[in-house]
Amino acid sequence: MQELVEYLVRTVVDEPEAVQIRPVERGGMTVYQIEVAQSDLGKVIGRHGRTADALRTVVGAAAKKRNTQATVDIIS
Repeated sequence: MQELVEYLVRTVVDEPEAVQIRPVERGGMTVYQIEVAQSDLGKVIGRHGRTADALRTVVGAAAKKRNTQATVDIIS
């Protein structure tokens, strides 16, 4: 699952080498904490949070297919 998150985020940003993803377990759910370069923060969030919402939707659907729960947090 982490590979999926990494792939999706790295395709959106200008500085893919600055992307850091840490999985954290919270209450039976895996939360993927994403850190990107400050200049790429807006690209990952998107207008009105649409890109971030789409990322959460894709990760949630992939996790559900594997009978788990997962989401994404963007750390600034």
